[in-house]
Amino acid sequence: MNTQLYTISIFTENFIGLLQRVTSVFTKRKLNILSIAASESEVKGIYRYTISLKTTREKAEHVVNQLEKQVDIFKAFMHEEDETVFQEIALYKLHMNNVSAIDAIEGIIRDHHARILSFTPDFVVIEKTGHPEDTQELFNRLEPIGLLEFVRSGRVAITKHMVDLTIHLRELEENFSHKKQLN
Repeated sequence: MNTQLYTISIFTENFIGLLQRVTSVFTKRKLNILSIAASESEVKGIYRYTISLKTTREKAEHVVNQLEKQVDIFKAFMHEEDETVFQEIALYKLHMNNVSAIDAIEGIIRDHHARILSFTPDFVVIEKTGHPEDTQELFNRLEPIGLLEFVRSGRVAITKHMVDLTIHLRELEENFSHKKQLN
C-alpha cells in the first residue's frame, strides 16, 4: 500500500457537534488526522474544514464519499500535495533573560524570514509562516536559546485548480428540488 499526504476540504454549515461527526468518520476508518483547520469560506454562511492525513488513495476517496453522506456536509474534496498551495503558521515564545541571546535571535529571525509579534523585557513572541519543515527548522534553531512555548496551526490550503463552490451548491439545491417534486 502506497501512502501519501492528502488534503481533504469539507464545506458545511456551522452546526454544533459537526466537527465531532466529521472526525468520527476518520476514526471509524482508523485514519489519523495530522492537522485540521476550520474557518469561514468564500461563500457567506458556508464553513470549511481543511484536514490533512497520510493514507492510501483508496482510503482517502472512501472517507470523502462517507463525509458527503453526512446530512450537514455540502461537499468534500480530496487533493494530493501537488494540487494545493498550503501554509501553516507557528508562534514561538522565547525567554529574554539572556541579553547576549538577543543578537542571535535577531539573526535567526532574519535568516528564517520570521517576524517579531511581541517584545517585552521578559519574553519575545516570533511568528513564522511556511511549510511544516520551515517552521520545524526554526523551532530547532530557537529551542537551545530558551523556548518557553511553541504552537503550530493546522494546514491551510487552497487548490491550484478552480473549485467554484457555488456551482456545487446549485447542483445540490437542484437535486433536492427534484427529489422533493418526486415525493
